[in-house]
Amino acid sequence: MASFTFSPLTPTAFLTRSAAVFADRVAVVDGERRFTYAEFADRAQRLAGALVGLGVQPGDRVAALCANSSAMLELHNGVPWAGAVLVPLNSRLSGEELEYILGHAGASVLVADAAFADVAAKVAASVGIRLVVANGSGDSTDGNSGDDYEQLLDGASPLARDCPDETGLLALNYTSGTTGRPKGVMYHHRGAYLQALAMALHSGMGPGSHYLWTLPMFHCDGWCYPWAVTAAGATHVCLPKVDPTVIWGLLRDEGITHYSAAPTVLNMIASAKEAESGPLPQKVQVQTGGAPPTPTLLSRMSDLNMNVTHLYGLTETYGPAMINQWRPEWDDLPGDQQADLKSRQGVGNVVADRARVVADDGSDVPADGQTIGEISLRGNDVMLGYYEDQAATDAATVTGTGEQAGLGWFRTGDLGVVHPDGYVEIRDRSKDIIISGGENISSVEVERALDAHPSVLESAVVAEPHEKWGEVPVAHVTLREGAEVTDEELAAHVRERLAPFKVPKVFHYGELPKTSTGKVQKKELRARAQQGSGSSS
Repeated sequence: MASFTFSPLTPTAFLTRSAAVFADRVAVVDGERRFTYAEFADRAQRLAGALVGLGVQPGDRVAALCANSSAMLELHNGVPWAGAVLVPLNSRLSGEELEYILGHAGASVLVADAAFADVAAKVAASVGIRLVVANGSGDSTDGNSGDDYEQLLDGASPLARDCPDETGLLALNYTSGTTGRPKGVMYHHRGAYLQALAMALHSGMGPGSHYLWTLPMFHCDGWCYPWAVTAAGATHVCLPKVDPTVIWGLLRDEGITHYSAAPTVLNMIASAKEAESGPLPQKVQVQTGGAPPTPTLLSRMSDLNMNVTHLYGLTETYGPAMINQWRPEWDDLPGDQQADLKSRQGVGNVVADRARVVADDGSDVPADGQTIGEISLRGNDVMLGYYEDQAATDAATVTGTGEQAGLGWFRTGDLGVVHPDGYVEIRDRSKDIIISGGENISSVEVERALDAHPSVLESAVVAEPHEKWGEVPVAHVTLREGAEVTDEELAAHVRERLAPFKVPKVFHYGELPKTSTGKVQKKELRARAQQGSGSSS
């Protein structure tokens, strides 16, 4: 019997629709190049045809070593239209790390921006796969090894294969590998489709929106925004690298209405010299993830006419699985209370299951805002598992109890509390909790206190071994340009806000080590603390 009520969900459907509905509207701005939605769809379909012409078969892996470019947007649609699996690569990884991922994923083709052509040529030759090089100007890439992206598109016929299975593999996103070899996180079509809708809905995007690509597209498939922006019929504004001066120019000249970034990037934007010109004329909706944004940072962004919404998620959850859903009744609260509310992680997004905070036995902790447990997630926007790593998949799974008996939940490794209104707030990563004299100290809590000091740009707090207390908090602080402060002043500032045992015993000053996505590398700071252990104060 024929069915008229079901078709497999796939995120490429959004480009098909927008190409029909918004054919003549600008879809992509990439430097001097601009593509309408009709052109965007045609290029992505020609990419699919070109990949098949190179021998790519359904289920094959196509890797992408690209900046935030029009080619990367095309790959997010052209690869699945070819029936293949996209493998976005972190452009800051070493050649050895890239070779491992390409080999583990079983990639058959590597597409790279011209800026990465040299390293791409080496790793492609090392693992024995085909290389395609894209030049952001649209010119040919003569002189570089590999096939020319534009020439392949020019010679290809459009192709858009149907999605045969919405739970089939769409993409492999590799974790950062901070605790071992990177793991391949498996995304399916249904999850990316629904996550894209959630991002479009929660960010309030529409056809008149302009989304600035400050978030790396290789990170969790850009939180599914490559498809979310397209679903809204909005305009993608590409940004090859984070540069506060360039960002401020685009904010003022391109009418940017939305962007996403880690709190460290927001700090860079809010502290840039260009910010001194005052607030933007248009309201800009900003989505941030990673470390919780401090109330101080949120207040600064608000003064610049940028409304920050805190999202929470991981590579394993297609990016943001939770959102700090703002309630209208909070609008009349004092500014400091609003900032505190905005810094919470919130509730499951519109396509996610209810987020849980669970005790060691898998039961829910009380919603008292005090009892700490591990944040656990499940639903359409949680990975299929780790590619060819069942042991790691099993280790990341906890079985529910009571009403949740028999259900598998993804263990995030993040510790949090549930407030009486049901909103979740992170207290720390499980590995970042500092246990001093038997007392648990949240590094996030201490960082918030430090960041509230007018001389502090950002901070990170880690544990240092201590003969008497076991561990003590140590602060790494980046000061604002031209600012000066003493250890004693910062310690007194924290002591006014927190219990004495939470005050850092040692202060270090300078830039914080960060990942390519702007997250502070506390692993490196902890290693430094281990080397400098032995404080006796």
